[in-house]
This record gives sequence, C-alpha cells and structure tokens, in this order.
Amino acid sequence: MEPDTLHSNRTSFARMTKLGVAFALVLVIGFVGGFSVNAQGGKSLLASVPLLGDGLDATPVADANLTDLWKVWHVLAERHVQVHASTTDPDTKKKLWGAIQGLTASYGDPYTVFFPPAEAKAFQEDIQGNFGGVGAEIGLTKEGILTVIAPLKDSPAQKAGILAGDLITAIDGKTTEGISTDEAVKRIRGPKGTAVTFTIVREKKQLEIKVVRDTIVVPSGDAVYDSKTGVFTISIYQFTANSGDLFTKGFEQFKKSGSRKLIIDVRGDPGGYLDQAVLIASHFLPKGGTVVTEDYKGKKENIVHRSIGTNDMPAGTQVVVLMDQGSASASEILAGALQDSKVAKLVGTRSFGKGSVQELVDIDGGSLKITVARWLTPGGRNISDGGLTPDIKVERTQEDAAAQKDPQKDRAVQYLTTGQ
Repeated sequence: MEPDTLHSNRTSFARMTKLGVAFALVLVIGFVGGFSVNAQGGKSLLASVPLLGDGLDATPVADANLTDLWKVWHVLAERHVQVHASTTDPDTKKKLWGAIQGLTASYGDPYTVFFPPAEAKAFQEDIQGNFGGVGAEIGLTKEGILTVIAPLKDSPAQKAGILAGDLITAIDGKTTEGISTDEAVKRIRGPKGTAVTFTIVREKKQLEIKVVRDTIVVPSGDAVYDSKTGVFTISIYQFTANSGDLFTKGFEQFKKSGSRKLIIDVRGDPGGYLDQAVLIASHFLPKGGTVVTEDYKGKKENIVHRSIGTNDMPAGTQVVVLMDQGSASASEILAGALQDSKVAKLVGTRSFGKGSVQELVDIDGGSLKITVARWLTPGGRNISDGGLTPDIKVERTQEDAAAQKDPQKDRAVQYLTTGQ
C-alpha cells in the first residue's frame, strides 16, 4: 500500500495487541493452523483432550515386535562410552522420552511433535507469552526446509529485512537441517533486547540478518478508500480475537463510501482465530453456507463451520482477495471460502498451504502435539495440499517492494475497474 500515491480517506482500525511471545511458529499457537480453538467464542487456546489415565489407551499392540528396541536398549547400556562433554548416559525416563520422540517423528509430520517435560514447559511458556520474539511465522516446505511464512507488519523481523519465502539455513550459526519448527522456535525465542542471527537463502543468494527481539505489537488491519479509482481496501494483518468486529467496522465504512469495488488484502497474514475467519466470511455468504470443513478423515465426525448469515454485501459489489506466500491458515480459509463460493477473485501468488489442526495431549509431564484434522474449502480442496491457486497470478518482486511498487494491487484495481 502506497499512501503517498493514493487519493484516500484512511481510517485505521488497528488495535494494537502486545504479545510477549517468540513469534515464529508460535505466532499461530491457539489459532487456525496451530491448535484447534473454540469456534463459538474463540477463547479456548487448546482443544479439549484426555489426560494420561483419563481415557488414553495404553493397551500393548499385539503385532508390534519390540525385540529390536530391547536389543538396542541393551547394546547402548552395555557398550556406549561417553567421549564428548555433550553426550550423556541417560536415565530410564530419558530413554523412554527419546523412544517416544522417535515414534512421533516416524509419522513425518512437522506439526506432530513430542516434547519431554522440560521442553513441554518451555512450550507452555510460548503459549503464555513470557518472552520476546522477532515477529515472523515459520514453517517447513515439503522438502523439510525451514522457511519464513510471513513477517508481521512493523515487526523486528520485517524491519530487519526478513521476507516471506526466505529459506532459513542456520540460526545463530547452527544449521537448521532436519530441524522441527518447534525446535526452531526454541532457538529463536529469547529475552527482549537480545539478538538472533538468521542465515537465509533468497533468490539463490545467502544473507546474514540480525534481528533484535522485542515485545511484538500486532496490528489487526486498516481500511482505505481511494477516491481516484473508487476502490476500497480492507487489509487484515492478523486474525486476532477481535478481527471480526474490526472488519465489520471497516466494512461499514466501505458501504457508506458508496464504492462497490472491494479489495480484501491478506498478503503476509499468517492466520489467526478460526471463528474470526468465519465472522468475516459471513458478510459475503448466506446463513448456513459452508466456510470450511474440519476433516478428521473418518477418525471422528467432521465439523462444518458455517456462515452466521450477516450476508450484508451491497448488490453489485465486486470483490478481490489479495494473497501471497505469506497468506496462511485463517487467511486461506477466508480466501478459499470466497473463491469457492464465487464471491471473489484471488489475485497474487499461491498461498502457503497451512491447513491442519493440532491438539495437545499431556503424557506424564510431557506433551504430544498431534495433527488431528485438516481444513477443506467449501469445494473440498485440501488447503495443506499446496495452498490456494490465484485466479489471476501476479508476482511482486523484491525490487518492486524496494521501489514501493505494488503490481499485485495494481492488477486487482485493474480487474475491479475494467472487469479484465
């Protein structure tokens, strides 16, 4: 967005929320693409799951031959010699935690992870927000490469030059090869005012970028009317707990402006609360219309999240959703619902493809974070399967951004004003 080139009446509906979290993957903890949440009130951060001894099945699996496990157990106990200061002779409990971690890792899901007690405690601190962060969501590519999904607007990461799509090859000089997103979060988080250095690969070039951790301030979005083009833009930077109400205020301004050309900009929006995506989609969909389906693949009954039927879009309104690789989870749910329902055209580049639900299960002081469902668009598309494809593909290069050019938005305006 380029304020100096717009003939605009701008009304900010950004509500600043201070989050003392290490903003990496933990940016969406409690949000869509992180843990499942209470879709009615959006207050519950963790799904309701049974605790150890309270419904979890501990029956031995009859066809699981553990002979090789016991062989390795005894060989290690009898022959392992500690030759480096970093190695240890673990006690029985640590060995069991290691075995559970290996079992969990065998599923090959970067979002299904087991934390032994010490790491589980740190993970809870992530959720509660007890430290500073850098303001960027991270994830893994299909090839297992750690990548930046999106830096938050005005975050330390964005100010330092971190971009969506950057591949992180090292954190403070330590390689990220084979790393999980949760282990990466542990390395990235730290006290406010301290620095973390990222080694990144961008367009085949290697860069070193130092980011100073800070308390993260999250803007929800803003609304802008361009009187020159007649196009109204509502930007959503993050689906926070009050984004639905704030969008409604921006949408009321859109209706009062008399414009019938609307851009919803979710570029670089890493997601947020599911219920807020449903509330926003409800402005465009009839009551009962499908927004997204929580698909458990037969392991339990699917949950369909439906429009509450605000459905107050003025007749004749044209809608474009701007998205890019930094658009993830709740952003993709909103964009997918509007695209499948023929309400909006998607302009930009393919979205990130983060459409899964995790639950947290307590295991004797440790924590198992497990993927339990996937998000399907109203048309049945699996969001995690490569993200959403734009109707009109437009790239925005690093050079465009440096020159304050926005070909993606320009193309959206062109479509809204000419129909082509």
